[in-house]
Amino acid sequence: MKTDTIFYQLFQTLPSILFELIGKPATEAELYQFTSVEIKELAFRFDGLFIPDSEIPEQPIYFVEVQFQPKADFYWRLFTEIFVYLNQYQPKNDFHAVAIFAKRSLDPGVQMQYRGLLMSQQITFIYLDELQVTSDNSIGLGMVQLVVEKEETAIDHTRQLIQKSRQQLVDASKRQKVLELLETILVYKLSNLTRQEIEAMFTLDELKQTRYFREVAEDAKVEGKLETVPLLLQLGLTVEQIAANLGVDIEAVRKVAETSVNETPSE
Repeated sequence: MKTDTIFYQLFQTLPSILFELIGKPATEAELYQFTSVEIKELAFRFDGLFIPDSEIPEQPIYFVEVQFQPKADFYWRLFTEIFVYLNQYQPKNDFHAVAIFAKRSLDPGVQMQYRGLLMSQQITFIYLDELQVTSDNSIGLGMVQLVVEKEETAIDHTRQLIQKSRQQLVDASKRQKVLELLETILVYKLSNLTRQEIEAMFTLDELKQTRYFREVAEDAKVEGKLETVPLLLQLGLTVEQIAANLGVDIEAVRKVAETSVNETPSE
């Protein structure tokens, strides 16, 4: 699963998730702008960067990094990138680092050179597999938990989150974005799910607006076009001409053409 992309979208859609994870009121998200800033020297982007309103300099900048694979130099890179950012942008605000791991065993431990940051409590550690799953959790926390949830309970949890989204999210555009993210997590996490199983979780109107549905519809459209390839070949068109006229990838046409030739019975 491309967890960095998913978490970026989660923070962008529901920035309150970060503050719930670190034990602060979800309303603090209203004081921040979630953004993406490139560290030029390293060509690196943080998984999450929360910059407070310029009128409240007492609020810290939050640097968030999510890790789902073993990485021995995790803290060396994280703190280097933070200090490069501070040098590059020279903000007036203090900072706080949030390290989010799929599980505790992936945390390599902070090196002694950064013990001052530990002593000043400028870093918070989150282990997703240790978060408590309850029916009272917010939609945002529920989505974070879904990323690391066991496959046997993920579908039921997704259904609960879909229902909760319909009931609690008044903003239609935010609700649709949340539903699309749930769908994305499901597709990546449970690749063995059939199209029918995924479609059964959403209403038709919801599904029509999701990226998954649009991709499936586009695939079906392309497949329909490719069905005409054997006939067009018999009419004397070349692979290049067929691809250009149908508006599909030439390699897809070539594969159908090769299959068609192989299936033609020899006389």
